[in-house]
Amino acid sequence: MTTFFLMQFCRYLFYLGKIRTIQLEYTDAKDSLLQAARKAPVAALGFRVQCNKWAVIVRLLLGEIPERTVFMQKGMVNALKPYFELTNAVRIGDLELFKSVAEKFSTTFSSDRTHNLIVRLRHNVIRTGLRNISISYSRISLADVAKKLRLDSANPVADAESIVAKAIRDGAIDATLDHANGWMVSKETGDLYSTNEPQMAFNSRIAFCLNMHNEAVRALRFPPNSHKEKESAEKRRERQQQEQELAKHIAEEDDDDF
Repeated sequence: MTTFFLMQFCRYLFYLGKIRTIQLEYTDAKDSLLQAARKAPVAALGFRVQCNKWAVIVRLLLGEIPERTVFMQKGMVNALKPYFELTNAVRIGDLELFKSVAEKFSTTFSSDRTHNLIVRLRHNVIRTGLRNISISYSRISLADVAKKLRLDSANPVADAESIVAKAIRDGAIDATLDHANGWMVSKETGDLYSTNEPQMAFNSRIAFCLNMHNEAVRALRFPPNSHKEKESAEKRRERQQQEQELAKHIAEEDDDDF
């Protein structure tokens, strides 16, 4: 593939990823954007930076946290700094920090045309913060939940209750709502290592590796040489006799040398 057609294909993947992002097809968008970043020539630094910016946002919308190495790529550290700080805010679930980063780099996000996507991330930040609260507290009032999430609406307690209810319904947290007392009660998490789940996980991975090994071995096997004529008993005797005579001749030559 020539450089021209390669760049055209990378542009196609990039714009396809952007379209799928706008259409909320985040998984397909992530694949297209990452593929565009990988296939782009090393010299096309600006293009690869744009691909990585959009890929970071899409991964955050999917609930993933990009690796630190993504932001440390050569020639991209300064360009990806706003997205690194944004990722950190999403990772810890701090809504106030998220708003601060969004305002601080609003010009950058607007010029990158990612501002509308970042607005969508607010829900992910709240969900992450709520998950951290449910892990830390066995029981907490909805007023405290609203305070810790830093909800600044007109009725933060009611908003906190609806957020908690939706998170419980979606399976994001393992908790119950006590409407009478206005509490969120987290269910106790058992000791995972006292169950068979780790053993089952290891067994599944080992079985996968063994199956891959067996498939590779089967792929390397050659078909039997049925088309070749088998060696007859008489020819085998002749061959063995010739080998013995050759070995005897070599031994006699060695004796003559001494």
